[in-house]
Amino acid sequence: MIPAMSGLARPEHLATAEWLAEGIGRPEIRVLDARWRPDGTAAAVFAAGHVPGATLVDWRAESVEAGEDGEALRLATASQVRALSQRARIGDGSTVVIYDDTQGLYASRVWWTLRAYGLESVRVLDGGYPAWADAGHPIDRTPTIDAPAEGFTPRGPNHMHLTTADVRGLLGSPEVTLLDARAPAEYRGFEGNTRRLGHIPGAVNVPVGAMHVPGTQRLRDGDALRARLHAANVSRGRRMVTYDGSGVAASKLAFILTLLGHEDVAVYDGGWAEWGNRLDLPVDR
Repeated sequence: MIPAMSGLARPEHLATAEWLAEGIGRPEIRVLDARWRPDGTAAAVFAAGHVPGATLVDWRAESVEAGEDGEALRLATASQVRALSQRARIGDGSTVVIYDDTQGLYASRVWWTLRAYGLESVRVLDGGYPAWADAGHPIDRTPTIDAPAEGFTPRGPNHMHLTTADVRGLLGSPEVTLLDARAPAEYRGFEGNTRRLGHIPGAVNVPVGAMHVPGTQRLRDGDALRARLHAANVSRGRRMVTYDGSGVAASKLAFILTLLGHEDVAVYDGGWAEWGNRLDLPVDR
């Protein structure tokens, strides 16, 4: 069953709480809890209640290359992704459902990580954990203990991942649209913490914060999402490259573009945290 949400070209990348409730317990469905706290209390949040059978994943440690301690959070290596898949018992034929409680930002980073390494069936839970709990579905408070499995075979990173050199080579291409997922003040160069402020030349600003129904964790419907992209002059048929400061909002925007049917979507790994600190790269304000 494909989750129902109007106006989406690729709804198979989204899960509703109802769809997940029907699939809980099926061996091919693996659930990842991507709720994250910068103070390190995510394990306590997980212990207080989670979707039954979920595995807690630390996006900062498991979807980012080990040893990265700056703001440019580059994609995890294939060996890291393999280790995650073994711990969470994700096989080549698994369907993974990821949720958080921060409008899908961290869940989308994990979604992009798995997709960039070739896992086909990965979904983000619309509305996140609050949608699951508010609907009255079962909540588990016991540790999820699974024996490690073989895991899936990472293949990539694939076309969904671009480096600084890749993006520099695409500047000015009529076949590519650069999308800056940051807040307007950062895009315009009024705010920021890099050596230079502004945006990559030619990039259009599509803040991901406007993609949700106000006051909720749920995405706007497909027609409303498409209208917001249209207002930013984003059209179909081009390669879409998203970026933000650290690859989190960019992953969320890539997820939304995929839902809407854009077939060639990539995230710029390193993002503005790298571009804005490189004096050899062009910047617009």
